[in-house]
Amino acid sequence: MTYNKEKTMNKNNTSKPTSTRIMRAMQITEFRKPLVLVDAPIISPRPDGALIRVEACGVCRSDWHFWNQDMELKLPAIPGHEVGGVVEEVGRDVKNIKVGDRVTIPFHESDGTCPQCRDGFPNLCDNAIMAPQKRPGGWAEYVTVVNADFNCIKLPDEVDMLSASALGCRYMTAYHAVIHQGKVKPGQWLAVQACGGIGLSAVQIAVAADALVVAVDIDDVKLARAKEEGAVATVNAKDLTPKQVGDAVKEATKGGAHISIDGLGRAFTLQQSLHSLRKRGRHVQVGVTTHEETNGEVAIVVNDFVMNELEFVGSLGNPQPKYAELMELVARNKLQPARLVTKEISLKDVNDTLKRMDDYDTLGFEVITSFSKTAS
Repeated sequence: MTYNKEKTMNKNNTSKPTSTRIMRAMQITEFRKPLVLVDAPIISPRPDGALIRVEACGVCRSDWHFWNQDMELKLPAIPGHEVGGVVEEVGRDVKNIKVGDRVTIPFHESDGTCPQCRDGFPNLCDNAIMAPQKRPGGWAEYVTVVNADFNCIKLPDEVDMLSASALGCRYMTAYHAVIHQGKVKPGQWLAVQACGGIGLSAVQIAVAADALVVAVDIDDVKLARAKEEGAVATVNAKDLTPKQVGDAVKEATKGGAHISIDGLGRAFTLQQSLHSLRKRGRHVQVGVTTHEETNGEVAIVVNDFVMNELEFVGSLGNPQPKYAELMELVARNKLQPARLVTKEISLKDVNDTLKRMDDYDTLGFEVITSFSKTAS
């Protein structure tokens, strides 16, 4: 095994390629162009890291954002940050993670030592490594993880690989947004703006927490799925203004939502979320904006915040220390992320998924589970 002792968490290249080992991977070579199936070098782990054989990796809206050039990315790049897999190799300094462990990996790999990490918020690590910006991602046969004892989350026997993939980003993000940032309580109304992967996850999580959910989307199929996950009411926002959406939510909830989550990140979903709140309501922003929201700027009515004592809260990922409570709920079948997986695909199919994401024409989670060397 080859190590580079001078690599640090905040360097883009976190470990050293092993030229004799090759894997199949899907690579972005041009923005908004079809990804290319390539032979890429397998990267050996650092002394504190691990090499993971990928068994499942989701195709997330964040991957689409990178491909759509909404977020900074140096090309060529291998996307994929919703990983479930098996530890194939560990560095010499790894103590708790062993070869053969089944793991999921938070999309925010953290150093565990910065001020944010020490305060219990490694999702905000000052030196975070996120695929594909700072390392190759999981649309490949293998990924290499840094600080493995902290960033590899062991899976209970009851948690399968589809769940593990979902737990890498969208589901755990929704969990943090609903439970920690939204602070939902039993009997409260939660409005979910946009029923994509994060939105449907939020519905399922809020229902499990005994909250009442009103789901908002422009697609009746997604709204029907939200009802299946336990939403009490739905609002089809097609052809409605944000204010009209808010009025419909207030009618359904008899006064407005206590918490409203924007899982998409468009100007209209954020605005309709704010209009959906009752007095002293809390808006939780999860979705990342597109380049159509210039510099992420969205107009809001500040006076509404003053007159109604509203809150605006951001939410990113799920802190590693909070995984134990989430994993226990999944192991006990109280939460069922795998139920939201609607399609299993191969590496070569991701181009089709990204294309359909342009039109918001995906339902739930689409997860890569076939990494065959014969894919083309």
